[in-house]
Amino acid sequence: MVSTPFVPVPPPRYGGTELIVAELVTALAAAGHEVTLFATGDSRAPAGSTLRSRFDRAWWPPTPYVELDHASFAVEEILTDARDYDVIHTHVPSLLPFVRMLDAPVVYTVHHADGDDYERLAPLYHRSRAHFVAISGRQRALMPALADASVIHHGLDPTAHAIGAGDGGYCAFLGRLARDKGPHVAIDAARAARVPIRLAGAPHPGDHDYFEREIGARLCTAGVTAVGELGGRDKRDFLAGARALLFPVDWEEPFGLVMIEAMLAGTPVLAFARGSVPEIVEDGVTGFICRDADDMAARLRAIGRFDRAACRARALERWTAARMVRDYVTLYERVQAWVGDVRVTETVA
Repeated sequence: MVSTPFVPVPPPRYGGTELIVAELVTALAAAGHEVTLFATGDSRAPAGSTLRSRFDRAWWPPTPYVELDHASFAVEEILTDARDYDVIHTHVPSLLPFVRMLDAPVVYTVHHADGDDYERLAPLYHRSRAHFVAISGRQRALMPALADASVIHHGLDPTAHAIGAGDGGYCAFLGRLARDKGPHVAIDAARAARVPIRLAGAPHPGDHDYFEREIGARLCTAGVTAVGELGGRDKRDFLAGARALLFPVDWEEPFGLVMIEAMLAGTPVLAFARGSVPEIVEDGVTGFICRDADDMAARLRAIGRFDRAACRARALERWTAARMVRDYVTLYERVQAWVGDVRVTETVA
């Protein structure tokens, strides 16, 4: 399992990809699989797994040559390991050029959205012999290079997410404080509904002009509170105490992990129909898909009648790490069989 070199596994705060890696490694090891995790040295390998690291600590912000160094280290370790690996599962594209050197099949989960990253990577994707996984149907539909990819939605350990009463007296926004995530819209909707809002997150490099222009003044208004980046129990408690999670995305969100984190706490998600949202939010069951900020405000005003127990029950059916791992193990077995068939054919030829 090859994670990124940019955030530890599991992430202390921000880090959706690294959280999914942690969930996968933990559940695979608990199921009896022998897992080697390639991540930064400040990561924590779950019981039953082994950690190997090129770097002692996570590098931030993301840098492509650091990722390449990390990926090449993983490949060298795999090639010189006396054990035979059954499957190599990477979460970084920098490993893809090495696929032709590896005997084991390679599964690559694509975590980025359509846009600049895809434009740069599409030629590599078209040439690669890796088996691709999209994290939503919408992500796959937007990227022609992923036309043959499997779709495996994320999942989380539900025992880490207790149902909350939503009695904190606020609605929540959690994510990067960036235009495409829509925190300014979340603030405006909450103010229109006369519900206090707490924002968890921080601007990343490139987001500071937007933050100063759209968020700074809004943070000075009554009922609007910034709580900084949250992780672990603090994040879970934050979502559990919220009346609702506001998710007014203005981009093709490939998944949106915070939505299922909220649902597992019984907290409804009020979201715009962009990216993966229509695949994840079930209208009236785990939240509501909103037309605009006014509709979001109206839904938020009426959210007190929402059935939080039914929301969590549905999340337990759809969004668990156990379901995600079953989907991946099925894929691992399929790609192993495919590689075996290819080798037999090549030998006979």
